[in-house]
Amino acid sequence: MKSTAEYREGAIDTADRLFYSKGVQAVGMDELRTEAGISLKKLYAMFPSKESIVLAVLSKRQNVWNDGIADAAARVDGPKAKLLAVYDFLTDWFNTDDFNGCGFINAFGELGATVPAVAELTRAQKESFQLYMAGLVAEAGGPAFLAPQLAILAEGAQTTAAISGSPEAALQARAAAETLIDAALGHRI
Repeated sequence: MKSTAEYREGAIDTADRLFYSKGVQAVGMDELRTEAGISLKKLYAMFPSKESIVLAVLSKRQNVWNDGIADAAARVDGPKAKLLAVYDFLTDWFNTDDFNGCGFINAFGELGATVPAVAELTRAQKESFQLYMAGLVAEAGGPAFLAPQLAILAEGAQTTAAISGSPEAALQARAAAETLIDAALGHRI
């Protein structure tokens, strides 16, 4: 028999898959319950509202994103390579069969104006990414202005790839990032 934590994790995974493929507003709690294989009563006991499960999905996505970019950076050596690893992570992600853009941007587009908690969590995720990039830039000895420039390239690549249906945006963003890094840091790295 599954534990409550296992049911909860399964419901979050199912909600993530459904929300990401169809959109948050297109998925009702009945569909989620059926797909997750749990009763509506149990689902509402774990998540008292649809908003609460949306926030749980976004929190999980935050962890997946953070782990993914950190793992990509950990696999390479040198400050420039660590900065560019973010774009290599994007390339891999954009080439998956189920890529539909940034889950945070998608949720913000659907709910940001009407669900303040979604807007707040999305802003926090974007700020966290900028801080991560700032840390990598600082390790490379680069100027502070470089981090938001590199972050906006990654954010724009996600949106462009989702809309165009092509992973090429990651390669274009990586090339632009390399140009910015070289201009800001010269041959110091």
